Amino acid sequence: MKLLEGKTALITGASKGIGRKIAEKFVAHGANVAFTYLSSVEKGLALEQELQSAGTKVKGYRSDASKFDQAEQLINDIVAEFGTIDIVVNNAGITKDGLLMRMSEENWDDVLEVNLKSIFNVTKAASKIMMKNKKGSFINMSSVVGVQGNAGQANYAASKAGIIGFSKSIAKELGSRNIRTNVVAPGFIRTEMTDVLDPKVVEGWAANIPLKRAGEADEVADVCVFLGSDMSSYVNGQVLPVDGGML
Repeated sequence: MKLLEGKTALITGASKGIGRKIAEKFVAHGANVAFTYLSSVEKGLALEQELQSAGTKVKGYRSDASKFDQAEQLINDIVAEFGTIDIVVNNAGITKDGLLMRMSEENWDDVLEVNLKSIFNVTKAASKIMMKNKKGSFINMSSVVGVQGNAGQANYAASKAGIIGFSKSIAKELGSRNIRTNVVAPGFIRTEMTDVLDPKVVEGWAANIPLKRAGEADEVADVCVFLGSDMSSYVNGQVLPVDGGML
């Protein structure tokens, strides 16, 4: 059964990692998919070509969602190309870790802009389309770090906690228009970033997770499929941890 047949989705930051898996799963479930990439141009173009062979409409856009004007232009371009937007997965994000005493103002600002301001930009622009349609689903990517904090990640944790507060507020604002806003909070998920870590470090982290293993990007993508589909039609303003029981 294809849960997203006939729906058009935007996924930001989809050239690699969790975003890529979400794009793949959405296409597999019948969605037309627009996605963004920024620095990973080759990976973005390769993903576009790969997903187009699956049969639904797919287009990649090189766009910086942290820039207000670019986000607005992106939404206009997608509507011109696809006709509408039903689902937005705000996934774009970066890390610039460091202890508070060593953290530069630039590292603070960069992480807050890319991780949090981008969600304001894209949500504001896309909500206009959804309000006309009287339906839609926003899926915002936070983290367990946004709930419980983490030493050396004050900027990242602040941005991810901000996503939760923002999303709960938008869920209340737009709910009466049948627009749902929910948060996914991944825990320790295996991606290209974790593959370069010392295996002993990974084993140590996994030992502290009740399920005793890292999660897979597929498992986060499955939750996003659920939240984008009509199966979650009465789920709004929630934070869904995908963390093996860490929280």
